[in-house]
Amino acid sequence: MKWRWIKTILSILLIFVLIGASYLFQNANKKVSSEVCELPIYSVNKEEKVIAISFDINWAEKDYLNSILDILDKYNVKATFFIMGGWVNYSEENLTKLKLIHERGHEIGNHSYKHPMFSSISEARMLEELKKTSETIENAIGEKPKLFRFPSGDYNKKACRTVWSAGYIPIQWDTDSVDWREQGVDVEYNKVKKNVKSGSIVLFHNNAKYTPQNLDRIIRELKSEGYSFETVGRLILYENYYIDENGIQYRK
Repeated sequence: MKWRWIKTILSILLIFVLIGASYLFQNANKKVSSEVCELPIYSVNKEEKVIAISFDINWAEKDYLNSILDILDKYNVKATFFIMGGWVNYSEENLTKLKLIHERGHEIGNHSYKHPMFSSISEARMLEELKKTSETIENAIGEKPKLFRFPSGDYNKKACRTVWSAGYIPIQWDTDSVDWREQGVDVEYNKVKKNVKSGSIVLFHNNAKYTPQNLDRIIRELKSEGYSFETVGRLILYENYYIDENGIQYRK
């Protein structure tokens, strides 16, 4: 009788230990599953040498989009362009540019309508920004974007949850050229080459004067090093994944 009670107590203790161990294991690396939806994707854990090049499209006095598209064509690289709805509707010229990006085989993402800081606006305003831009893009090219990039990369947990819940995948970057500052060709080149790695998402803009020159050089060199290029939509995972605290997406 005594041993039966001891075995029962030990069994109960073992169950608690296993539950505790399971909890600790699941939270040891602060993993965030796709259901939690509190982080965007910064990069993807990849063994193969593949990266994605992305561009945020902004209003600009000088626009280098045509040169950028020519360079991408030169190396047969497809990129992802995050588009503001307000930029498209600003002029017929910008609408034509959006259509050109699409016609040349590049991926289109949503970048809000008026470029507000998502950490400081209401959920209703976020949804309006997403909806207006998606409708603008879909009316222009016949496709609704699945990816979203926060204006200025600004977000909080509420903003992230709102974007995920609306059916979009929020995309950041792990390699920033900081080309909009126009600090110099070599400065921007080094920012990319020192940080890029397998699974990286690289950020450029359409209105930075050194970007075409650096883009040509960077693509050429990375190709010679064995890298290939995909759109963000083809780089990321859609099933059986988690996102760690650094925004790196892993396969489960």
